Amino acid sequence: MNFRTSRRGGGLKSLLAAGAIGLTALSSPALCATPVKGGTISVATIGEPPTLDPMTSTADLVGILTQHFFETLYTFDAKWNLTPLLADKMPEVSADGLVYTIPLRQGITFHDGSKMDSSDVLASLKRWTETATRGKMAAKIIANLEAPDANTIRITLKQPYAPLTALLAMNNSAAVVMPKGKIAPALTEFVGTGPYQLKARVPDQYVQLVRFDGYKQREGEPDGYGGARKQYLDEIRFVPVSNANTRVESAVAGQFDYVDSLPVESLPKLKNGRSDPVMLKPFGWPRLVLNTKQGIMSNQAVRQAVQLALNEEDMLFAAFGDKNFYKLNGDLYPEGYPWATSLGGKVYNKADAAAAKKLVDGANVQDRKIRILTSQQYEFHYKMALVAAEYLKAAGFTVDMQVVDWATLTQRRQDPAVWDIFITHSPFLPEPALIDFPSKDAPGWWDTPRRNQVLDAFNQAGTQEERVKRWADVQQAVYDEVPFIKIGDFNAQAARSPSLQGTRAVPWPYFWNAWKAPK
Repeated sequence: MNFRTSRRGGGLKSLLAAGAIGLTALSSPALCATPVKGGTISVATIGEPPTLDPMTSTADLVGILTQHFFETLYTFDAKWNLTPLLADKMPEVSADGLVYTIPLRQGITFHDGSKMDSSDVLASLKRWTETATRGKMAAKIIANLEAPDANTIRITLKQPYAPLTALLAMNNSAAVVMPKGKIAPALTEFVGTGPYQLKARVPDQYVQLVRFDGYKQREGEPDGYGGARKQYLDEIRFVPVSNANTRVESAVAGQFDYVDSLPVESLPKLKNGRSDPVMLKPFGWPRLVLNTKQGIMSNQAVRQAVQLALNEEDMLFAAFGDKNFYKLNGDLYPEGYPWATSLGGKVYNKADAAAAKKLVDGANVQDRKIRILTSQQYEFHYKMALVAAEYLKAAGFTVDMQVVDWATLTQRRQDPAVWDIFITHSPFLPEPALIDFPSKDAPGWWDTPRRNQVLDAFNQAGTQEERVKRWADVQQAVYDEVPFIKIGDFNAQAARSPSLQGTRAVPWPYFWNAWKAPK
């Protein structure tokens, strides 16, 4: 189907649905109790969020927390199709693919009691295009944002851009809607439309959310991140627990109702009746992000040398220890996705120290120190960094390991002067343009003529067949220019109390629709 000739966004939705083949569905577990209203749950997270402004961060932790009180125009349903949230319907798309007309839901109330209309949405989208890395990426192809009436938003593009609606649906670097009167370069009030509202944030202790009684949920039943968002719980407390072993022990003891991001080797410990394991398979992919803007990694030959030097198999084994929890795979998507290729094997898992050293010698690089920025809050990041450091040393580099908390890492990686490599991870997403690496503004700052050429061709492609072909060109550019290095595929594990019902195994856990069963 050619999305340029489709109406009401159906073509783009079909492309995204096709792109979700193989992605873990946001399936509903068997529920063992009738929903009960009331109660408080506590959720252990990997640490203190660096911000509660989801426009300014691509961190999953920020998206997990803020999706409960901020909402976007669109989101994803249980099969990873796009679905309306604050928008009333999918956008009407002009025949040339340039004009998106978005009808808004009416009767939506912000947490401060004001009513949402198109002026709030317009102001929010303008801030998104100026502030968020995904918004800045979209801004380059947006010709005009306007509100023709109180219940409509119109986006006019300079060229067709297939990922636009998906960008508007993401929960980090997110196009959230807030009251125009609360908008500021740096937010001082966090006022949204979500089912829960922010009551208190006590740094390093908790973020407290309470039910928003003025919430207007969508009609119908819950459907992944979409559909009705039920407000059974009175209160949700997100508690930072930065040490992975502490999170494991707290899950074993039943200290929290939900514990996020547990090392997979803790699985046997969780089978004690106090916590149930929650496994998402496959979850996503860890990667090394290289600083292409400044320092030693701005030299492409050095980046290629790092790629040649690494042994990703050893990195994965150190991080996860059991092949049931990871898979050696250098391609950006696993089998089952239309985006999967077999291109990565040519440069992946080589552990060729001699070839790496030869490349660096040829580039006449004198100072061979690499600063690796990592955090023990994601323990598997830290273990991978340790192994990577040894293989880099074998290739003639010296390594400066900078181990910080995750909030500090997300702040420090914004400064190209202070790091060369940092480690992060992403879930597998239904639309490749949602990965933060295509943005020139994302840390790493990949910006080359080839990058621009292949990404523009991919984003403007009008059919799924052409997009798949163009995505292979993007991947080849990644392997040749090395803005980042994929380490492999991995599963994610969390734990929940047996009394906590209505949760799903999803990349960004949410707790609307959840309740506590009577004991």
